[in-house]
Amino acid sequence: MDIQDGIINRVANSGLITFNLEDYYPKEGRILLDIKDQLFQEMILKEKDFRSFLKEHDWSIYEGKYVALICSVDAIIPTWAYMLLGIKLKAYAKKTVFGNLQVLEQAIYQEIIEEIDFSTYENKKVVIKGCSDLSIPEQAYLEVAQRLVPYASSIMFGEPCSTVPLFKKPKI
Repeated sequence: MDIQDGIINRVANSGLITFNLEDYYPKEGRILLDIKDQLFQEMILKEKDFRSFLKEHDWSIYEGKYVALICSVDAIIPTWAYMLLGIKLKAYAKKTVFGNLQVLEQAIYQEIIEEIDFSTYENKKVVIKGCSDLSIPEQAYLEVAQRLVPYASSIMFGEPCSTVPLFKKPKI
C-alpha cells in the first residue's frame, strides 16, 4: 500500500470554492499623468500653454491603458484642466480617473466587481483567496465579501488550508 493511499485531502473534499481576485486582474498598463509638468514654475497653469500641450502631446501612448490624473505639487488647478485631459484621453485610454494609482486600482476593480454574477455562488462555501502576488485594493476584498453574503452559505478568507471565517448563513 502506497503511503499516499492513506492520506485524505480534506481541502479537496470540502466543497470549498476559491474566489481569487487575481483572476480578474486586467493586464493593461497603468499610467500616472502628473499635471505638474504643464505648470509654469510648478505653480501656475497658463491656459494658452496648456491648450498647446493638449494639441501637441502624443496621446497614442495611452492607447488601451488605465490612466490616473494627479497634480503632485501644491498648486490650484482649475477643474476644467482635468476635464480637458479626460476628453483627450477618452479616445485612447481604457479608463481615466482623477487620483493616484491606488484610486485607479479601486476604480478598475469596482467596474470588474459590478460585472460579476455572484448568484453562481448560491449555497456554496466560498474562500476569498488572501495571498496575492498582485496589488489588489482592500476595497475590492470588502466589496466581494459584501456581494457574496446574499448567496454563499459561508464565506471565509485566506487559503483553503487555513481560513478565517467571515460569514455563515443561519440555518432556518
